[in-house]
Amino acid sequence: MSTIPVSTLAALEEMLQNASCHLPHACLPILLGERTVGHLVPEFTPFVIESLQCEPIAHLNVSARGLSLAAVPPAHLSASLRVLAMRMRDAGLIPAWRNEEFAFYGADGHEYFRVERAAFRSLGVQSQAAHINGVSVNGQLWVGRRSESKQIDPGKLDNLAAGGISASETVVHCAIRELWEEAGIPEPIASAIAPAGKLLISRPHPPHGIHHESLFIFDLELPNHLIPVNHDGEVSSFIQLDLAEAAARILADEFTTDAALVTADLILRRNRMA
Repeated sequence: MSTIPVSTLAALEEMLQNASCHLPHACLPILLGERTVGHLVPEFTPFVIESLQCEPIAHLNVSARGLSLAAVPPAHLSASLRVLAMRMRDAGLIPAWRNEEFAFYGADGHEYFRVERAAFRSLGVQSQAAHINGVSVNGQLWVGRRSESKQIDPGKLDNLAAGGISASETVVHCAIRELWEEAGIPEPIASAIAPAGKLLISRPHPPHGIHHESLFIFDLELPNHLIPVNHDGEVSSFIQLDLAEAAARILADEFTTDAALVTADLILRRNRMA
């Protein structure tokens, strides 16, 4: 296995430390009680304010403090946020609409609302995703190349499998599902995934808003003879890399932002064990 230069390891460490960066000035906070649960970027704020002033939506209120969400049952708040999301979509403020919902969970673990997954970035609300590092017994790392038809990061390198965790879906279920859909890994092998930590990413993501997401990381050891095969059309090909080459490609900006962080985390963990 190639040795990874100290300077490269330091650059990966810095990347992880900067996974969350400062948000744009003049973002409008989204409040649930006294807690800030999201942010509207300045480009979206005038439309949302004017829309709610002209045609109010139950349980949503704009004031000098921000966009306040009422402390009502999740089903009621979700219904209100769906109306706002549809208005934003019709105004062109929510691209890449998926007809799939994510759920927002508070620090107490409870679900407080759910809404279209693409709206999470437009509202700057924290979502959740599962990312799986696939490493063969011989130490080679399997990475996928995203399809050129993907609306976000087409052609970039990605983890063996990764995906957003839908509302009502568990983290492990999402990981196993994505392993089959994206890489053709059968459940008897996929069920051996090992939890490897969690990263939080928060950064502007024009023109979508703010990418704020918890990345649940898993490692999966794969037999040397296994070759991933995509089933859902989201991955154009797979390649194997040793960790040194993966590190070089991360620093050359060949990976998606999320996959770069997850892969950097793996590299650093493996390097500490060496």
